[in-house]
Amino acid sequence: MNEQIVILDFGSQYTQVIARRIRECSVYSTILRYDTPAKEIQRLAPKGIILSGGPASVYAEGSPKPDRRVLSLGLPVLGICYGLQILGHFLGGRIDRGLQREFGKGTLWVKKSSPLFRGLPKSIQVWNSHGDKLTKLPKGFEPIAVTENSDFAVVQDLKRHQFGLQFHPEVVHTPQGRKVIENFVYHICGCGKEWTMRNYVGQAVEEIRERVGEEKVILGLSGGVDSSVAAALIHKAIEKQLTCIFVNNGLLRAREADAVRNLFGRNFDMRLQYESAASDFLKKLKGVTNPERKRKIIGSTFIKVFQAAMKRAGKAKFLAQGTLYPDVIESVPIAGNPAALIKSHHNVGGLPKNMKFELLEPLKCLFKDEVRLLGEELGLPKEVVHRQPFPGPGLAVRILGDVTRERLRILREADAIVIEEMKANDWYYKVWQSFAVLLPVRSVGVMGDERTYEYTVAVRAVESKDGMTADWVKLPSDLLERISSRIINEVGGANRVCLDISSKPPATIEWE
Repeated sequence: MNEQIVILDFGSQYTQVIARRIRECSVYSTILRYDTPAKEIQRLAPKGIILSGGPASVYAEGSPKPDRRVLSLGLPVLGICYGLQILGHFLGGRIDRGLQREFGKGTLWVKKSSPLFRGLPKSIQVWNSHGDKLTKLPKGFEPIAVTENSDFAVVQDLKRHQFGLQFHPEVVHTPQGRKVIENFVYHICGCGKEWTMRNYVGQAVEEIRERVGEEKVILGLSGGVDSSVAAALIHKAIEKQLTCIFVNNGLLRAREADAVRNLFGRNFDMRLQYESAASDFLKKLKGVTNPERKRKIIGSTFIKVFQAAMKRAGKAKFLAQGTLYPDVIESVPIAGNPAALIKSHHNVGGLPKNMKFELLEPLKCLFKDEVRLLGEELGLPKEVVHRQPFPGPGLAVRILGDVTRERLRILREADAIVIEEMKANDWYYKVWQSFAVLLPVRSVGVMGDERTYEYTVAVRAVESKDGMTADWVKLPSDLLERISSRIINEVGGANRVCLDISSKPPATIEWE
């Protein structure tokens, strides 16, 4: 990466949003722990540093503090909310608890010219989220803008190229915040627009070749976006040195196994090892109705099948995974930071001790939307690159109750109709997820002159940004009518269709 902006994370819920906004400027961004040593940052040779927001008070015991030398590297610095308070605290200013806290929308009035507000009006809507505020300026700083409750809502020291914002420019609730970030990145840090997927492909291919050398790589290919893009990128770099293992667990959607084999085995001419293991999975799932037990059984069975498949694939030094940047960030603990939501991710944190592989993670510096752009650049079809999320346990968590071949057939056929109709009516790529769920509920119906007693199918369609929260989608009534009619008429074993109109929270997106 020739140019990049380093973001020091103090536990803000918006830190990843800051990184994404910078990348939207075609400039690379890296998120580091708040206490990363100045020497380590200097080695990265960033064009600028952003101090993120955070929930702590700078005076609180154990509150996160950066290496003081970070502010003496001679690099442009932008402090956001808590980051502004760090600037004030470290450079001789004063931070106090405000008489009135500022949360939500507010108005910022720009009183003095600043490169941060180049091309912006004198007043803009901003989003605030703070209780403490700067009450005494550090030496060399001047006030630039005010809000109703803060005389120092924006401050700057032009000589040292250091700036502080009490509001959050990265969130959508600050409509012109992107322009503020662009001004910092382009006009203060002097960055160009070098971060593009076309440039990244060439760089990533060279890095993969250099690291792998003449060794072999194994990748578990699921057919999902991440593993598919990782496979295409690695194959572009080392071709036949890569072996992709595709496990058909019998819990896949209609025609999914054939689609994967056709695309990667035939069209991309990859070395693809197909493992048919449906019987193994269904045998172990027989009679299991508890959702967590289902997941654990599927997970442990997959590991056994995959380990056996790797032995048949031959000796390899590397195991490739489609780990993304958010997975890496969220798996790094931030000590002393009470607000950061840190989780252990299944793709990060090491391999089982008996699997002696080195990890190859070519997507670990990318966000999901960037992975999709990379997939397009590599020539993957829209159906793969913009495919809706699909759970790892597959259709097993969309069948409430016992998982059997017959129930899988019913759900698979119903789900295929939902997908077909969503695509045909130009809705599939507009929503986060849309799918069918098979309920363990039978009801009376009438088909022709005969009485039926068959299963109920629920249709679920939700809109979301990241899967953490979701709202149900109000699909057109004629589309719902067609989906219902087709399922009842074409899927043997189903005679009733319901619509799930619950949001997350309190419900989850998947039913199990």
